[in-house]
Amino acid sequence: MESTESYPEELTNRSPEPSDDESAEKPTHVRFLVSNAAAGSVIGKGGSTITEFQAKSGARIQLSRNQEFFPGTTDRIIMISGSTKEVVNGLELILDKLHSELHAEEGSDVEPRRRLRLVVPNSSCGGIIGKGGATIKSFIEESKAGIKISPLDNTFYGLSDRLVTLSGTFEEQMRAIDLILAKLTEDDHYSQNVHSPFSYAGLSYSGFHGHPYAYVLPSVATAGYNSANYAHNGSGGRYQNHQKEEAGTTVTIGVSDEHIGLVLGRGGRNIMEITQMTGARIKISDRGDFMSGTTDRKVSITGSQRAIQQAETMIKQKVDSASERDTE
Repeated sequence: MESTESYPEELTNRSPEPSDDESAEKPTHVRFLVSNAAAGSVIGKGGSTITEFQAKSGARIQLSRNQEFFPGTTDRIIMISGSTKEVVNGLELILDKLHSELHAEEGSDVEPRRRLRLVVPNSSCGGIIGKGGATIKSFIEESKAGIKISPLDNTFYGLSDRLVTLSGTFEEQMRAIDLILAKLTEDDHYSQNVHSPFSYAGLSYSGFHGHPYAYVLPSVATAGYNSANYAHNGSGGRYQNHQKEEAGTTVTIGVSDEHIGLVLGRGGRNIMEITQMTGARIKISDRGDFMSGTTDRKVSITGSQRAIQQAETMIKQKVDSASERDTE
């Protein structure tokens, strides 16, 4: 993206910054999740984009390393730190870029509602919720954004962060972030998390203690190996073929024909990413070659049990994310 001196138009359209000078200058931070591809877009060629955004906003912008994901996802973490004003400006620049690129790809004149997942310590979520849910209700009414707080995932030992999902337009999301960040900054304990923003590599989960990667969803990792069924999300049953090959076992799952493009990705980007990250080999059946009695395409995954589970999890996540967008 070419460097420009002007900020996005949305910066001048939103509600005024908080007038409390002490709050505006108090050090704070925000963490949120992005896909690997989006992380690359934020960094830019040779780090040009992230350098530009830091210079414009005055904030410090950090990303978790490649393949250093938030537990249960295949998403990297971005942390923006500085004063409240600097953090908000940095976040606006990043989200404006990501939203603009997605908008250009989709070619629609209407701005869609998108999701943004903030990473918030469990100890700070009570302040966002408020007594009887009063605070989060007021934030939803004021911002017009959807705000959902995930339960703490106890499957990952040592995980103390929860995801706060904001759904809405760019404008709605930024209004919600203003409100949430102001509330978080009131919490003196919240600022302590700035010193270890990406400390997930040592986490383990039931069944694979000490496993160094965090992108296997616990719902798959702890389930019976042949029990997964994703039909309600557009991908069908799961069948183990017991075909022993040099690389291991082959498992075939069904993915609805309409969602197969999500598995492939543009130019095969998604399937290449899954293959590189898991070490599994993935083969998709030709059009018209369906699982028996269904209209689901066959997706054959070959590798070790761990590689198969990881690949299956990533495929399910891509299908699930589309299903969630369809229902919003």
